[in-house]
Amino acid sequence: MAMKIRLARGGSKKRPFYRVVAADSRMPRDGRFIEKLGTYNPLLPKDSEERVKLDLDRVKYWLDQGAQPSDRVSRFLEAAGVLEAKTRNNPEKAKPGKKAQERAEEKAAKAAEAAEAAAAPAEENAEE
Repeated sequence: MAMKIRLARGGSKKRPFYRVVAADSRMPRDGRFIEKLGTYNPLLPKDSEERVKLDLDRVKYWLDQGAQPSDRVSRFLEAAGVLEAKTRNNPEKAKPGKKAQERAEEKAAKAAEAAEAAAAPAEENAEE
């Protein structure tokens, strides 16, 4: 059985609340799970201790049994010191889209033309 440590969503509309659960990977996100390992409340401030609560002993047990944490849960575990931090680098994510790049190029070209136009009269005055 392929085990996952992942988030199961609870809470009402636009008021998310998540349980950190150990579940069979074939089960639905909010469906049957084997054990509740903690909670995550994204509405609380980031520095709040109540935002992420984990039973680290049980999490370590499930990791030893071969359970794979989801990306978000692995970030929680890295912050708690259970897993070693992975280096993440996605340079494509920071790039603007095609149209935004075109607009930036047009703006840079206009700025260069304006700088040349402003520099031309200054050079003529310097020659006189």
